Amino acid sequence: MPISIVMPALEMAQETGKLISWLKKEGQEVAKGEPLLEVETDKAVMEVEAPGDGILAGIKVQEGDIVPVGQTIAWLVAPGEKPPLEAVSTPSVARATAQPTRTAAAPVQVAEPVAAGGGRISPKARRMAREYNVDLGKVRGTGPDGAITTDDVLAAVEPQTAAAPASGPAGEALSPVARLMAERTTQSWTTAPHFYLSRDVDATALNAIRTRLEKERGVKLSHTDLLVALVSRVLIKHPRLNGSWTGSAVQNNREVNVGVAAAVKDGVVSVVIPNADKASLAEISGQLREKAERARAGRLHPADIAGATFTISNLGMYGVDSFHAIITPPQAAILAVGRIADRVVAVNGQPEVRPIMTLTLSCDHRVVDGAQAALFLKDVAEAIASSGEDLR
Repeated sequence: MPISIVMPALEMAQETGKLISWLKKEGQEVAKGEPLLEVETDKAVMEVEAPGDGILAGIKVQEGDIVPVGQTIAWLVAPGEKPPLEAVSTPSVARATAQPTRTAAAPVQVAEPVAAGGGRISPKARRMAREYNVDLGKVRGTGPDGAITTDDVLAAVEPQTAAAPASGPAGEALSPVARLMAERTTQSWTTAPHFYLSRDVDATALNAIRTRLEKERGVKLSHTDLLVALVSRVLIKHPRLNGSWTGSAVQNNREVNVGVAAAVKDGVVSVVIPNADKASLAEISGQLREKAERARAGRLHPADIAGATFTISNLGMYGVDSFHAIITPPQAAILAVGRIADRVVAVNGQPEVRPIMTLTLSCDHRVVDGAQAALFLKDVAEAIASSGEDLR
């Protein structure tokens, strides 16, 4: 019996997905769980595995097409078997980015402008048009039902850029991951009211427990592994820091899923440790290492980056003392971690050299106030100072 391959929902509230590439060709044999296609979402480009064994047949969409979630895009058939007749029809697709579009049942704002061709305008396209000074009345949409997409806005920008006198090196085209990162950080920076708290923390106990556990268990651990374990447990006592902004209200998340920013070739992605507060240090370390390797290889699985409720970004390994990180929506906060360096500090009124790290907490003021953030950072600092007890 033919197996339907559908455009998967890889994120919450996702309505469409962009097909980046087929990893198998029409007529090629495919095994269940084998990488089959790459799909772009608002977070990253992810691999999607085959739902079963069979021969890839009846491909209905091509690279670059935008397809509604749940729509059949191909089939897996047995030798000699034909895909269903409906496979010959062309699904509703569009050449655009993976920005979710409105469904027919969604409410429509009366004041929302209409595209030149009679279609509507996606919120992301509207923001980009304002940023690049593009007159939407002169842009013809290529999205579903004539909607103006971000690609249409960029196409309108390109002629203006080409006409401008060259004043420096030619611009560099962004990869899908880099473009998505640029769009998401811009969205966060311009919509979430950020505020920041910083605190210097003595990392003596953190260094000691890392050395001891590596010796006892014979495994390599990172400071990030330890911080994920400690911070996730502190988050249980501070639900607002683990919350989300829904657009009109605060949502308290039941799970503590910690994202960790990981550098990739063209930007940064956040790999996620689900239920980190319940995971052992060995599980956290293994998952982080495995997912970071997949991220660098461009072979992330949907579950690798889904559902983070809080993020840690550690740039200490690059020699950075401190920095302010941008919140990943809809999360309420992100913790920026600087390097551990020897500093002279006062201990019981006497100068001593201690390994010190600077933590900077970025918060969304719609969800968290200053007092709540300060108490959380205080508890994190205390957890690090007593990490030998918390990580036994």
